[in-house]
Amino acid sequence: MTDKILILDFGSQYTQLIARAVREANVYCEIIPFNKPFEFEPGLKGIILSGSPFSVNEENAPDVNVQDFITKVPVLGVCYGAQLTAKRFGGRVEKSEKREYGRAILQRKFEDILFKDVAPQSQVWMSHSDTIKELPAGFELLADTESIPVAAFKKNGADTNALYGVQFHPEVYHSKEGKKILSNFLINICGCSQDWTPAHFVTDTVAALKKQIGDRKVIMALSGGVDSTVAATLIHKAIGKNLFGIFVDNGVLRKDEFESVLKTYDQLGLNVTGIDAKQRFYNGLAGKSDPEEKRKVIGSLFIDIFQEESKKIEGVSLLGQGTIYPDVIESVSVHGPSVTIKSHHNVGGLPEHLHLELVEPLRSLFKDEVRKVGREMGIPAEMIDRHPFPGPGLAIRILGEITEEKVQLLQQADHLYIKALKDNNLYATVWQAGAILLPVKSVGVMGDERTYEFTVALRAVTSVDGMTADWSHLPFEFLANISNEIINNVRGINRVVYDISSKPPATIEWE
Repeated sequence: MTDKILILDFGSQYTQLIARAVREANVYCEIIPFNKPFEFEPGLKGIILSGSPFSVNEENAPDVNVQDFITKVPVLGVCYGAQLTAKRFGGRVEKSEKREYGRAILQRKFEDILFKDVAPQSQVWMSHSDTIKELPAGFELLADTESIPVAAFKKNGADTNALYGVQFHPEVYHSKEGKKILSNFLINICGCSQDWTPAHFVTDTVAALKKQIGDRKVIMALSGGVDSTVAATLIHKAIGKNLFGIFVDNGVLRKDEFESVLKTYDQLGLNVTGIDAKQRFYNGLAGKSDPEEKRKVIGSLFIDIFQEESKKIEGVSLLGQGTIYPDVIESVSVHGPSVTIKSHHNVGGLPEHLHLELVEPLRSLFKDEVRKVGREMGIPAEMIDRHPFPGPGLAIRILGEITEEKVQLLQQADHLYIKALKDNNLYATVWQAGAILLPVKSVGVMGDERTYEFTVALRAVTSVDGMTADWSHLPFEFLANISNEIINNVRGINRVVYDISSKPPATIEWE
C-alpha cells in the first residue's frame, strides 16, 4: 500500500501548493475539506492542517480534533493550522498589532529534526493577521522572527505522535527552505517511503485499470493535448485495442494539427479514428460572433459527432477522460461550511449525455505530474511539452465571425509564430503563446501598392498554472523578425502587434 499524507483544507489559497510540495518529495497526498469524515487507513502516515482566511477566534471558525489525530499519526499545522493547534491545547491566539504579511527571517531557538539541514536563519513567507502570543503548557518554542514570538513549535511528551506547528507558509516559493522543512516532516517524522514516482504510478495505474475495465470497451474523445494523450496511453497499456479514441477536426485546430496528431497517435499504437468535420463546424459557426455562442456551437456539435461515432462501436460501456486533480479537488467555501466540487472541464457534457461509467486514470495527478508520467511512457516531447490550447481552438482567437478564409489566415500566422519560438529556443520559456486575428483592417504599403488587410496580435505569457500570468518579455529583435515573416508570407495580413497585458486585469485568451 502506498504511503499517504492527508491535507485538511481550511480554505487557504495555498493548499494546493502544500500538496504539490509533498508530491515533489515523492510522497502521495490528498486534499480534503476539514469537515469531511475520513478513515485512518494503514497507509496514512501523517496529517497537515492548512492555512485559512478565517481567524481561530471567530465564532464559526473551522475546527478539527487535533488531540484525537495525534493518537494515530503525526500532525503539522501550517499558519491557521498552527494557531488552531495552539488554541485547542490552551494557548493564547490574538489579533496582531499589525498584519504580518511577506518575507521574514526565521530564527531557530533549538535544534530539532523538523529543521534538519535548515540554516539557523532562513527566509520564510508570512500571511496572517492573528498571532500565537502564548504557547500551551507542554509545548516547546522552536523558532521566532523579529516580528512574531512564536514562528514554530512542537508538543513535548512521548504519549502521542509528534505534533508541530509553523506560523509561516513553507509551501510557497518565498520560503527558501520551506520544502526542506516539509520533507523533514514527511520523511524523518512521518516515516514516508518516497515511493510516489512516475514509474510506480504507471505500474499501479495500469494494474488498477485492468481490474476496473476487464474485457469491456472504452471510448474516449482525444484532443491532441497532454492530459487526454497521457490518459489514453495508460488505458491503452491496460486494454490495448479495446480503447476506441475519437479525434475530431473541428476546423479551428492549428495548421496541419489534425494530420500530425493522428500520426503521433499511430506511433504510440493507439486505436484512434480521425473525423474530418470541418465543414459542419463552419456551417454551424456562420454568422456567430459572440464568444459564448461560438463556444456553445462548438461544444454542441462536438457532442453530436461523438455520439454518432460512439453508436458505431458495439458494446461500449465506459468513457475515458483526462480529468486531472485540480478539476476534482473539493474546496472549502470561505462564506460558509458548504463544500463545492469543481466541475470537470475535459469533455463538457459527455458524461451526462452518454450515461457511461467514467475511467479517469489521471484524476490524482497535477499537470506537472501528468507530464512526468507521459515522459515515463515515452510519449514524444513535442506533445508532452506543448502549450495549453483552448477547447474551442482558433474560434476564440478569431474575434468576430468565423469564416474558413479567416481560419486559414490565422493558421498560417500562428504556425509561423510558434515555429519561430521553437527555432529561437523561446518556446519552453513561455507558458502559452498564440496569434489572434483582429476584426479590423488597416492601410499598409507593399511595394508601390496600398493594401487594406487584417491585423494580427501576438500573445505570449509566463505563468505557473494560468490563474495569473505576465506577458512574456520576448526579445525586440525576435518580435521584429516574426512581424516581417508574417507580413511577407501571409497574404491578407499587413500589420502585427504584440499584446503586453497581464492577467489580471486582462485574460490570457482574448475571448
